[in-house]
Amino acid sequence: MDFNQTYLDLSIYTLTHKSNDFIHQHIVDAYTAQTADDQTKPIALVYALAGLYLHLVQNYTGRQVQLAHIEMSKKTKVFDKITLPENRGQITVADVLITPEGFQRDEMIQNWCKSVWGAYSNEHNKVISMTLHLLQK
Repeated sequence: MDFNQTYLDLSIYTLTHKSNDFIHQHIVDAYTAQTADDQTKPIALVYALAGLYLHLVQNYTGRQVQLAHIEMSKKTKVFDKITLPENRGQITVADVLITPEGFQRDEMIQNWCKSVWGAYSNEHNKVISMTLHLLQK
């Protein structure tokens, strides 16, 4: 299965979603963190993990995560290195896309986010610290 096409297909679903929460941001963050490699820019990985933290732990909507990313970008462009875990979560974009549209798929997106965030458990303290520091007024 072509994961780039699968991600694009899921993006169509989330970008046209009726919810005001803008769940598209959550798939961007989950996908970025799950597919990161040595070529991924540190800012992309930090923002993705910060977005997952803000969503899953602080209950931010996708719109609120976007606004947080904007605030974070005003502070620094230098980020601590995030160690990539070997396993990035048991749920993939393909698993999400094959789930029936509507409540079930939305719930699977949530589970995907949890799966990816959990895979980075060794980096949680670092990500939370950076995120909170960058969001300080």
